[in-house]
Amino acid sequence: MALLEVRDVTSGYGELQILWGASLTVERGQLTALVGSNGVGKTTLLRTVVGQIKPWQGQVFFDGQDVSKLPSYQKAELGMVMVPEGRQLFTEMTVQENLEMGATPKRARAKAAQNLEKVYTIFPRLKERATQKSGTMSGGEQQMLAVARGIMGEPEILMIDELSLGLAPVLTLDLFQSLRRLRNEGLTIMLVEQNVRMALKVSDYAYVLSEGKTATHGPSREVENDASVQAAYLGI
Repeated sequence: MALLEVRDVTSGYGELQILWGASLTVERGQLTALVGSNGVGKTTLLRTVVGQIKPWQGQVFFDGQDVSKLPSYQKAELGMVMVPEGRQLFTEMTVQENLEMGATPKRARAKAAQNLEKVYTIFPRLKERATQKSGTMSGGEQQMLAVARGIMGEPEILMIDELSLGLAPVLTLDLFQSLRRLRNEGLTIMLVEQNVRMALKVSDYAYVLSEGKTATHGPSREVENDASVQAAYLGI
C-alpha cells in the first residue's frame, strides 16, 4: 500500500482554481519528486496535502486513511511534516530552539533527544551553531535548519517545498546529498523542486505537473529521458 495517495484533487485560493484534478502516489521509503514550471500548482498541491488548504474536490489518503478534511495539526500528529518554501524560521531564536520547536507533535516529543542527535550528525554545521540566532545564518545554513526542524517532527513523510531556492550550487549539492542519506535510512520524502535536473538525479520516482494536473510520471530516470521533459525543463 502507498504511504500517500492524492486522487483527483482540485483546490485553489478564494475563487482562483489552481489544481484541476491532480493525482499522485508516494511509496513508502522512496524519494518522490514533483517538478514543473513556476505557477503550475506544486506548492498548492503540497499545502492541500498537509491541510493548509482544504481540497475542493478529490481525496488525500495517508497510510490507507482518508485525511482529506483533517486540519494540518492532526496531520502532523500522523507524521505528515512539511518544510515550507522560504524556510519560515524563528529568526530571533537560536538554532537549537528552532529545532526544539520542530518536536511539537506529541509523537515527536518522546524522541526529541534522539532526533536532535540525528540532525546534528547529518548537519554538523548546525551543531557548531547551536547557540547562534537563526536569522544571522547564511541561506544555506537556514535551509539545513529548516530540513532539520522537519526531521525533529518525527515524520512518516517529509514534504519539502523548493529545497534549492536561492542557494549556491555547492550548498544545493550538499542538501541533496543529505536528502539521499535520509532516504537511504528509510525516510519517505516528497520533494517539490524548481531544479528539475537535480531533482530527477536524486529521486526514485517523479511527477511532472502542468496546468494544475499531472502531465507525466514514472521512474525518475525514465522521466529524465522523456523528450518532452527534456525540451520543456532541461534545455535539451
